Amino acid sequence: MTNNLMGGIIPQQPPIEVESDVHVVKSRLEWGEPAFTILDVRDRSTYNQGHIMGAMPMPIDELTDRAEISLQKSRDIYVYGTDEGQTAQAVQKLRAAGFVHVSELKGGLGAWKAIGGQTEGIIESRTPAGADDYNVVSRIQNH
Repeated sequence: MTNNLMGGIIPQQPPIEVESDVHVVKSRLEWGEPAFTILDVRDRSTYNQGHIMGAMPMPIDELTDRAEISLQKSRDIYVYGTDEGQTAQAVQKLRAAGFVHVSELKGGLGAWKAIGGQTEGIIESRTPAGADDYNVVSRIQNH
């Protein structure tokens, strides 16, 4: 008999793709799915300006060392950087270090903001995505 009471009831999450759409990650967050991490590999000051809410800062020059200390090799990891080149380089570094479930987050922060994903940071706190969406007076004034 197994100690896992939910064994066989909750289906396993399929393996993540080599590249992932922001909608997939946002859906996983909204459903409260556990065991995945979003890494922002841009430099720390850029990260502080604005990033995907909950993303861990791991600048690309420190990436492998910090990831090995803080993340399990089997964890689902979504990565975004300044551009596609930096993102691809970061994913390659993680795979070379033995991380097996690593995915490039297509479009990065820009794509995330375009679908209304939550962000945080210095600039983001001043201009949150959709800030006037629920403020009827503000929407009328802007219209």
